[in-house]
Amino acid sequence: MQTSKYTKYIIIVMVILFVIISAISCSTHTHTYTPVPSGKKIPPGQAKKMNGDKSAKAYAPGQQKKH
Repeated sequence: MQTSKYTKYIIIVMVILFVIISAISCSTHTHTYTPVPSGKKIPPGQAKKMNGDKSAKAYAPGQQKKH
């Protein structure tokens, strides 16, 4: 069975459109830093996340050493 010249072009165009639409639909999620108002304290878990630490113990009020 022979395919016409137009059928080959249509298939090629459809494949190219599929690849382009697939590439455009990809998205990434980026985290943005939102500054905390100066009058409010942030929870220890959020402070841990902002600084990239593994434990929130250093940010908990009951775990702070008195100087």
